[in-house]
Amino acid sequence: MTANRPVTAAAMPALSRRTFLGAGALAAAAALLGPRALARAQVSGLRAGRGRADVTGEILGAGMLGYAVLDQTTSGLHLRQYSRAFVVEDPSSGERIAHVTVDVGLMFQSILEEVVRRLQQRFGDLYHRGNVLLGATHTHAGPGGTSGHAMVDITALGFRQRSFEAQVAGIVESIVAAHDDLAPAELAVSIGVVEFGGGNRSPLAFARNPDADRARFPNGIDPLTRNLGIVRAGELVGTINWFSTHGTSLPADNTLVSSDNKGYAALLAETELYPGMRGDGKPFVAAFGQATPGDVSPNLTEGIGDDPFAATALVGRRQLDGAVEALGGGAAVGTGLDQRHRYVHLPSFVVAAQYTGTGRDERLSPAMLGASFAAGSTEDGGGGDDLPFFEAEYGGNPLIGRIGDVVVPPHLAEPQHPKDILLPMGLIDGMIQQTLPFHLVRIGGLYLFTCPFEATVTAGLRLRRAIASAVGTSEDAVQIQGYTNGYAHYVTTPEEYDQQEYEGGSTIFGRYQLPAVVQIATELATDLASGRRSDPGAPEPDMIGRIPHSPVGNPSVDVAPDGRTFGDVLTAPAASYARAETAVAVFVGANPNNVLRRGDTYLAVERRDGATWSTVATDADVATFLRFDTEGLATRARVEWVVPAGQQPGTYRLRYFGDSRAASGVTTPFAGATEPFAVA
Repeated sequence: MTANRPVTAAAMPALSRRTFLGAGALAAAAALLGPRALARAQVSGLRAGRGRADVTGEILGAGMLGYAVLDQTTSGLHLRQYSRAFVVEDPSSGERIAHVTVDVGLMFQSILEEVVRRLQQRFGDLYHRGNVLLGATHTHAGPGGTSGHAMVDITALGFRQRSFEAQVAGIVESIVAAHDDLAPAELAVSIGVVEFGGGNRSPLAFARNPDADRARFPNGIDPLTRNLGIVRAGELVGTINWFSTHGTSLPADNTLVSSDNKGYAALLAETELYPGMRGDGKPFVAAFGQATPGDVSPNLTEGIGDDPFAATALVGRRQLDGAVEALGGGAAVGTGLDQRHRYVHLPSFVVAAQYTGTGRDERLSPAMLGASFAAGSTEDGGGGDDLPFFEAEYGGNPLIGRIGDVVVPPHLAEPQHPKDILLPMGLIDGMIQQTLPFHLVRIGGLYLFTCPFEATVTAGLRLRRAIASAVGTSEDAVQIQGYTNGYAHYVTTPEEYDQQEYEGGSTIFGRYQLPAVVQIATELATDLASGRRSDPGAPEPDMIGRIPHSPVGNPSVDVAPDGRTFGDVLTAPAASYARAETAVAVFVGANPNNVLRRGDTYLAVERRDGATWSTVATDADVATFLRFDTEGLATRARVEWVVPAGQQPGTYRLRYFGDSRAASGVTTPFAGATEPFAVA
């Protein structure tokens, strides 16, 4: 379980409480961008489109991605996972960007390559590695086994084709929807503050940074939230939000698939604040993406409590509160769209003396994970009490360090000092991604730099400073986004690296990795500002198609108990429920991985209206839970509905939908329904 270190209200700056989710929510939403803000925004000349699609994978028996805990396997569904895409086009130059926020733990080269391949089958060269940005929200509550690099698939016990296909197909569908939705739009940027969105989980490492850096973050976190709002005909139709906090509200003993706090914020925005269709007949799309959360935990905040699902909701609502309040101050992005990108082989990278801080050139080395990586972040679940690994704060791992000194050649170990090297993964082909993508995009006056790392807040600050200086703008005009188009663990400042907390042990290319990224970002910024283009390079091949498929959690044959059929009710709900109570029913089920029902639902809450029934909630609703348990070839499905506080009184029922698999492999859909019950 997560070991929380509460940050008290007295330790936080004096910020007003946000009440946009109260009775005045819809009125506040309608007034987000007033006439003055819209008038300022009528200058972009850009076109924008948005789309959303389901990427939910295997919700039963799949090893989960994030905590690297072998016995954490999926057993049901809390919140569906989505891909939210925005395509922005500059008609005057033909430049375009597809920016996608995906409710998954990490983004991999394997996913990007297959997405681009399918897009090019449909659109030719319109979309490519340079203008498709796939960012992960970093939820730790989804199925793993989707990487083309072997190390990341180990805890899923191999590759999982069904989940990989769900993610790729959903991402492509969302981009196609955004492409088809392109229309003249005005883009506005707004910046605000999220109150109690997280706390610094490695304060000793953060304290090593210079006073000038620490002064920017008095509480060790970056509280800023940024929106890129899409406006059509005076109406807000979509938004991309960036805020730095980890997707770890749900702990390592959770086994329900969920999009965690950022997915919760997005669903609330799309269903509670902006329900229904926009004026153009399309639904509102709200992407809540990541910025630089490397040393920020959502579990170090006030009022979280012991219920992880309540904690997820609370941190999600806080992010939405901050985003909504900031939207009222939107300012035009201006005109133009441009991008530069580059693939860089970091193990052979030489960092120029002007970036190192040592007065001399410094080398990186092949990827190596430290013993403190195996310890995990104590505040977000740790590596498990049964593992003899510790962050430096708790004594470090001197024995591992001595072993590493023997195993790793000195010329490769030196760039990693003072890391206790545990896993020199970069010395094994295909184990970990080492040729990495970096992008710099200009949308009007907003600069977006993306990388495949989990950057600490101070690492993000130094990147913003460098890019702003190179292009001649303010730091506030630069947004850093991690977890994009690949994954290569963390990036800390050199000072933080020396502490060798979890983040430093996971900074895989050594002490000067951040200076290397600053150099790359500066070179991209200089190219973009001057109009110069250089060879962007390309990724190295990964092991997609060669990693063995996971042998566990795969559907075989479904059997109903004697005297029962699929969909039968085993446990009926009570006769009536009050608001905030949980209605529960258990059904004869089948393995949900037989048919993933992507874009559909495994359950429904229905209300009787006269002689007909209407759906009021599905498994994509924040008030529903779906849990499975198995005994041999038999499966039970437990449907739960937490009756919302404002639910209309009436007669309701719970329904469950599944697909049973015969020995021949043929699947047959079925459905079950409870007897009616009352909500008083």
